[in-house]
Amino acid sequence: MTKHFQRSALDRRQLLKGLGAASLLPLIGGVTPFTIGSQHAGQVVVVGGGFGGATAARYLKRANPAIEVILIEPAEIFYTGPFSNLHLAGLRSMDAISQGYDALQDRHGVRVIHARVEDVDAAAHTVRLSTGRELDYDRLILSPGIDIRWNALEGYDEEAADKAPHAWKAGAQTELLRSQLLGMEDGGSFVLVAPANPFRCPSAPYERASLVANFLTQYKPKSKVLILDAKDSFSKQALFMEGWEQLYGDRIEWVGLSGDGRVTRVDADRLEVETESGIVHQADVLNVIPPQKAGSIAERAGVTDDSGWVPVKPETFESQQVEDVFVIGDAAIADPMPKSGFCASAQAKVVAAAIAASLESRPAPEAYWTSASYSLVGPAYGISEAGVYRIQDGNIAEVEGAGGLSPLDAPEATRALEAEYAVGWYNAICQDTWGTQP
Repeated sequence: MTKHFQRSALDRRQLLKGLGAASLLPLIGGVTPFTIGSQHAGQVVVVGGGFGGATAARYLKRANPAIEVILIEPAEIFYTGPFSNLHLAGLRSMDAISQGYDALQDRHGVRVIHARVEDVDAAAHTVRLSTGRELDYDRLILSPGIDIRWNALEGYDEEAADKAPHAWKAGAQTELLRSQLLGMEDGGSFVLVAPANPFRCPSAPYERASLVANFLTQYKPKSKVLILDAKDSFSKQALFMEGWEQLYGDRIEWVGLSGDGRVTRVDADRLEVETESGIVHQADVLNVIPPQKAGSIAERAGVTDDSGWVPVKPETFESQQVEDVFVIGDAAIADPMPKSGFCASAQAKVVAAAIAASLESRPAPEAYWTSASYSLVGPAYGISEAGVYRIQDGNIAEVEGAGGLSPLDAPEATRALEAEYAVGWYNAICQDTWGTQP
């Protein structure tokens, strides 16, 4: 477990309050890495309109308005993974976690094309769209998020996801899981299958279990949550477990790897899962979060390795395998940074600075990143983790003592304050990413 920093709770709260407000711009080399205006322009194509891609597109235009920035994203509305668990619990509508692209186009000068990128020709510096059109690029940014490793978990394929949803891409799957929760009989069992590392949003399965438990406490008080986990530890574990005990008693049961928590087979028709020892668990609602990999366009672009993720150059996030292709967000191997929306945004700003510099034949600014992760154990019970990262000996490393976790045994007022900060964090990062007005 990551250590808890008790020595300066006030300083830490101020840091998190800042990270949860509008000041989301990571500084690079001690100064903001953006210069306005240049006589050297180029064309940059950005694939993926989530926290990484949309931020990169916006900050490239901010770095140099003369750069032609084209954002390719099939969906006209993006539903955020962050706060999607609140929808499952009936605490937010889908509209409240939706983002559009009008502001990026109308106010920030990004050209948005709603299509799918089918292929990348790195030698020709072109991308081919689902419309048949080809676009040239001087630099290419891929922010494709994750894809599911279908059948990596026996019995869990695309058809199974219609019965035992993963809801790990917010949208239709989120709505499906919510409808199943609403239809579950009181006294039923919500079974959540959590994967081994790495996967998108390390703390999100446990926030989901928390908010589902909150919903059940109010509307289906005889029901319980069972988490079957392929790991023996997880993000913010002690904080979650403390909150579970305080808010939900024995309503949530967590079974880790050493306790036979790793699921090896799924039967979506029967809503059953089997663990390594052969024990079968029956669910009334089954939420399977399966193994993952980088979004499929990364593989077609030739930037993934045998792990299914993308190795990048730490200083710039340029692919280690393909020149002039940069990969950010969940798809990139950027340990020890977590795969999160905040980190995708921070990486996007570093990449925007690096590309703007390279198009002007300047060296990239020195990079560093901040990270803030909020989780809601209940609507008024927030916990958080912060980190700062720099390059050390050619690798990304966490700066010792620069971040930390919420303290254990904190008073109710502190947990309520962190829940407020979580809302501020969400609103601010969405404004910063898609360029919307407060």
